[in-house]
Amino acid sequence: MRRPWVVGVSGASGTPYAAAVIGGLLDAGEAVDLVVSRAARLTILDETGRAFRDAHWSDDLADWLGRDLTGADLAYWSAGDLAAGPSSGSYPVRGMAVVPASTAACAGIAIGLSKDLLQRAAEVNLKERRTVVVVPRETPVTRSHLEHLIALHDAGAVVLPASPGFYGAGASASAQQLVDFVAGKVLDALGVPHSLFRRWSGELGAART
Repeated sequence: MRRPWVVGVSGASGTPYAAAVIGGLLDAGEAVDLVVSRAARLTILDETGRAFRDAHWSDDLADWLGRDLTGADLAYWSAGDLAAGPSSGSYPVRGMAVVPASTAACAGIAIGLSKDLLQRAAEVNLKERRTVVVVPRETPVTRSHLEHLIALHDAGAVVLPASPGFYGAGASASAQQLVDFVAGKVLDALGVPHSLFRRWSGELGAART
């Protein structure tokens, strides 16, 4: 039985994190069900100059990721389709990553708003006690933001802020290395193997020698 990971992309800045997570899942041979919110389409266009359209999602995704998706196990669900597979707990999935997660998406998931498929799918995975990783990126945060993140934590989600570490590449780390660090931490939380960053070895500077 096909059991994909659901990846939800919300409208927060940080779409390179989503691209790296999707790429990492595909590199690991995992199946992916993708949900891109309406706000995320605007962010993708702003941050990459590329459109993301429901009717052309496969071509647009390949262009966004910069890779050939032939043979990839991918499905796409429109964010407005509340009858889609991931809207039901009986639809078999491994879990979900919301990356990046806007404060609005975090709030909607935390209170069970289900205003679109992204929020509904995350709520479903939480109630089914599956792995849900939420990657907030916005900063600074208000008390209400923190309260919603606490509610997500208490509901069983992994709250994984987009906070890259520098020990793998040092102060000269490229933007892509910092993106890959966060994406790798997401994959770690999902239990998916990857080689996106060098792990801490217990020796200062060892990763850069």
